[in-house]
Amino acid sequence: MAALHSTAFRLGSVALSSRQELSFRGGNVKASAFSCPSSVSIPRLSFQSKALGGDGLPETKDSSLVVCFGEMLIDFVPTISGLSLADAPAFKKAPGGAPANVAVGIARLGGSSAFIGKVGEDEFAYMLAEILKENNVNSEGIRFDPGARTAIAFVTLRSDGEREFMFYRNPSADMLLQEAELDLDLIRKAKIFHYGSISLITEPCKSAHIAAAKAAKDAGVVLSYDPNLRLPLWPSAESAREGILSIWDTADIIKGSTLISEEEISFLTKGEDPYDDAVVRKLCHPNHKLLLVTEGPEGCRYYTKEFNGRVKGLKVDAVDTTGAGDAFVAGILSQLAKDLSLLQNEDRLREALMFANACGALTVKERGAISALPTREAVHNAILHSVG
Repeated sequence: MAALHSTAFRLGSVALSSRQELSFRGGNVKASAFSCPSSVSIPRLSFQSKALGGDGLPETKDSSLVVCFGEMLIDFVPTISGLSLADAPAFKKAPGGAPANVAVGIARLGGSSAFIGKVGEDEFAYMLAEILKENNVNSEGIRFDPGARTAIAFVTLRSDGEREFMFYRNPSADMLLQEAELDLDLIRKAKIFHYGSISLITEPCKSAHIAAAKAAKDAGVVLSYDPNLRLPLWPSAESAREGILSIWDTADIIKGSTLISEEEISFLTKGEDPYDDAVVRKLCHPNHKLLLVTEGPEGCRYYTKEFNGRVKGLKVDAVDTTGAGDAFVAGILSQLAKDLSLLQNEDRLREALMFANACGALTVKERGAISALPTREAVHNAILHSVG
């Protein structure tokens, strides 16, 4: 696990103003049987889905809306790659936050997305809200808090491949979202509801997260979960593992990672080999429709009840890996939102994952997350160039 560093302090508050009322609209491996051993103990929060089709999938909705729930913040990334945070001479301001990255990524790819979360009543918040608007992301679910600041994170990828984080949130506005502030109507309209684990760390956001996911599940919405491990934000490694796994079996789609800087599979299995299919299957649950494991430039692996395999990635010269995993998630969710039957057709699923891999590859060619997210045309061109 990468050595991650964290610090936090309250950045203060600002007076409530009228601006608070802003609102913006490769190879293939077959598996004849797919079992899920129970050697990994997973605390459970049980959600019951009302609307299930004959194939076990939630009934499809007319819309292709993907609602993303969680944090939106400001990333500061070094202007020179390969240095530690302490050695970086300067930083570039970049909008970020994994769920917000996914929402913008989907919209950039021509899909329909919305973001639900809380930001401060400050200039960074106004900038972030405007970025969502400019990228055609529905932001009716955003709430502004006059008593807390929008979160800030300094992030860098060192020359040894390990990522460093330094967060400023004590508490930041995203941690203070309350259940009463949720736009449940927007959530119920979604075809896919996507979230991470950071919103599970503290109250009241934890309760809001659980309530939002339950409302989505009850409405027959597909649940998508990216654990997005950030150890510095949790009280301890054990609390992180328990918190991440507490909602594990309620999700339909899960994306994990084997990257040095965010080694989720090994972390969740307490040090087991993340490249061993048998180890990954220990994290599978009968409720899961798709488990994905990203491997950076090597591509990804996929696991369903019927089949599993690997899809190669695109090789590019990486400048900044921030947001690559979110771009991948945006890529696959944009495809699934249009047609959930991809989950039952391996060839078509592999095509969708090739698309998602290309989304992630293109993102690392620029600094920052949201500013680097590709368009559908750029992704298709990259795939054609790679095939050629």
